[in-house]
Amino acid sequence: MNECRHHHHDVGAAGKRAPRTRSGPLAGLRVADFCWMGVGALATRLLADMGAEVIKIEDGRPTNRRLDMTRRVPIYKGQPARPYGVELPDLDPNASGMFNNYNRNKLGVAIDMREARGREVVERLIARSDIVTENFAPGVMERWGLDYKRISALSPTAIFARMSGFGHDGPYQSYRSYGPVVQACSGLSHISGLPNREPSGFGMSYMDNQAANYNCNAILTALFERERSGGGCEIDVSAVEVGVSLLGPMLLDVLAHGGSTRGDHGPTGNGPRYGDAAPHGLFPTIGEDQWIAIVVSDDKEWAGFSAVVDATSEDAGWTSDERFSTRAARHANRALLEERIGQWTRDRDKHELMHRLQAAGVPAAAVQSAEDLIDNDPQIRAREVYFGLDHPVIGPALFEGVPIRFSRIHSDPLRSAPLLGEDNAFVLKGILGMSDDEFADLETNGIIS
Repeated sequence: MNECRHHHHDVGAAGKRAPRTRSGPLAGLRVADFCWMGVGALATRLLADMGAEVIKIEDGRPTNRRLDMTRRVPIYKGQPARPYGVELPDLDPNASGMFNNYNRNKLGVAIDMREARGREVVERLIARSDIVTENFAPGVMERWGLDYKRISALSPTAIFARMSGFGHDGPYQSYRSYGPVVQACSGLSHISGLPNREPSGFGMSYMDNQAANYNCNAILTALFERERSGGGCEIDVSAVEVGVSLLGPMLLDVLAHGGSTRGDHGPTGNGPRYGDAAPHGLFPTIGEDQWIAIVVSDDKEWAGFSAVVDATSEDAGWTSDERFSTRAARHANRALLEERIGQWTRDRDKHELMHRLQAAGVPAAAVQSAEDLIDNDPQIRAREVYFGLDHPVIGPALFEGVPIRFSRIHSDPLRSAPLLGEDNAFVLKGILGMSDDEFADLETNGIIS
């Protein structure tokens, strides 16, 4: 790597939030990051977690900003819960918990790309970067004159990673999308839910998270190849294609056996796709929206299950009903069986029941809430999955860690997400070598803010 490209001075934010030299395995790499929302921001967060210097470029217009949507949607410090589609006016863009989570360990600059001088500043940053990332609707980067040809001219070995819903060619290339749209178009929504019911979809932008992993892997692959060839490349990841890649076994089943993903036998919901295990599902436990997963695959497990029921139930003995006496009988009468089990579980604590069943050799697990994971799960606590970072507006907050352990390398937590434009001085003066006068002029004219 070009050593001078990565040299900078300690200017900008003071105290604990001041940028510093990183120590993770990707230390020394610089990313000019145009990504927003989840599919891009989570990909570059993985790079930042491992020590890359990720510089998030946001809208620098002082008025009518087009803020990253995760700065606008819940959860907000001090605000009650609300649907994601409901945006409230005059909320502090630095108080968003989602933005804080998606953009930890990154630096942040706010530059008005509608102005030629703003684009010129960004081009100077690209010239000193190893990687350029974006997940706008196709055409945005081109309107700024930042296609791969221009980026290569600025930084000949740069990797230009593009992340969109449908990719940058083909008849759908101009379509815009978010995670729920990707899930529907890739077929994932159609296979979710219960038999003979409408598709249930997903309760979150699942594909933002999945496509982000592919995006990050693509960048790391290109970096590895560059070490051998010395050349950069353009990466084009389609989130819809990532979603299609997750359908492999089901597509094979439909093509090979003429099956269907919907109807009397599908989707299977919480039931097994293959085999005749019964019970096999989720059952209510004491408390609001509390559940336990229970699976019984053979007569030995059924004997253990029956012993726990008989020891804890006032209505002992129902498990000896002949309709439940064999595996085949239990599967044939599964609806009745699971109704009886639900009546038994609904007044019991899910964790206590889980331990009882596991001790009897029955596969069972409490369905964990966020509170369970963060406050109560001994395995998660032992593995230190969650860690804390302070934030000037939000205050101390927990973050989910990188779910990977290495024997001799570590992630490098830097700080929580950048405030809007927080690192303007550090990046423009320290990395680009901009003079105080030029910096002040850009501020005065609203090019940076």
